[in-house]
Amino acid sequence: MVTELPAWAVRLRAERRNRLWSQKDMARRLVEAADDDVRVRLPSRESIVRRIKAYEAGRDQPDDPYRLLYARAFGLAEDELFEHNPRNLGCAGDDEWNALELSRRAAATEVGQDTLERLEAAVDDLAVAYHRTPPRKSLVHVRRHLDYVSQLLDGKKTLIEHRRLLVAGGWLSLLAATCLIDLRRFPAATARLRTATQLAKETEHREIAAWCLETEAWQVLIDGEYRGALTLSQAARRVAPKGGSAYIQAVAQEGRAWARLGAARETREALNVVARLVAPLPTPNRPEHHYRYDPAKSDAYIATTLSWLGDSAAESYTRGVLARLKSDGPARPRRALAAGLDLALALLANDQPDEAGHITLTALTNPHLVPSHHWRATEVIGALEARRAPEAKHLREAYRELCGPAIQRF
Repeated sequence: MVTELPAWAVRLRAERRNRLWSQKDMARRLVEAADDDVRVRLPSRESIVRRIKAYEAGRDQPDDPYRLLYARAFGLAEDELFEHNPRNLGCAGDDEWNALELSRRAAATEVGQDTLERLEAAVDDLAVAYHRTPPRKSLVHVRRHLDYVSQLLDGKKTLIEHRRLLVAGGWLSLLAATCLIDLRRFPAATARLRTATQLAKETEHREIAAWCLETEAWQVLIDGEYRGALTLSQAARRVAPKGGSAYIQAVAQEGRAWARLGAARETREALNVVARLVAPLPTPNRPEHHYRYDPAKSDAYIATTLSWLGDSAAESYTRGVLARLKSDGPARPRRALAAGLDLALALLANDQPDEAGHITLTALTNPHLVPSHHWRATEVIGALEARRAPEAKHLREAYRELCGPAIQRF
């Protein structure tokens, strides 16, 4: 049975264990996270280890400066670690989580095959739901499952079962990082990526390792570090199993980085490689799965890449992508929003500012728009302002209303 501990105690232990840190490692990390004036006031490492044991057992709750030091060590915000009761957030996944726990309890103290299969299926379900779920809500579900993985690590298990738990933790950490990038919470995303990378190394899981590099490439790309994105994409390509989903995604990401750098020849070479890799692929059983390459994604990547390159063909590609998104399969609102903003850029390149402004205004008022897509809108707004287009004023006001008064420029 899962020990009834305070939520923060479960979280502290889960975050430590998901990074494969011992309690002594944790003590060292807390000391390293302290400023000089705080560090000199900290007790011995042995005393800090005793505190950590008390915190994780729920006997004592961290206060200053340990709350801050934990947050720094994990690369997370304090409220993420010490929120009062995350189980009361109204998660849609409560029934799923309870089913996992019932399965584990049925196997007494053993992890058990059934529990692992349910957990792995839940990880896949979260990856499928990612594109249609707000990132904050996805993050709540992913954290609960990460906490659960940490608890299962205490159960009786074989080496194979232990590895399967670590692999599940790797995918969950990677998905958490992706949600945090969507929210533009980059330091926290980097911490999660670091954990996922460590778990991939521990389990020798090349697909997770490659997705970590590709996800980091996306993070730095939307932050304007195009050379860094190119380097990371190429590294992901070297690590990934050739022809697999991570490999194809890495090549596509490389093409987008080349496009942002204005390198037309290299961009088209990357697009041609993706086309050759995708041509023989069947549509996967669950094409919405974030970590399984859906051949339909290739058209969306071509549209994005060509629009960033300023190619006149981007308009027809993007209109085709939007038409297919409206007619084929389940709704994918985030992908449709990204394609719409790509179309706005393509329309500007083809001297159609009125429609570009209308599409961007629609995107800015759409509840599915995530912070990681804001920068796409700012490029359209900046281009319209440079043209002194009348739509620019309304777009600027909509953007500031979306982002809050702290946003002064784009």
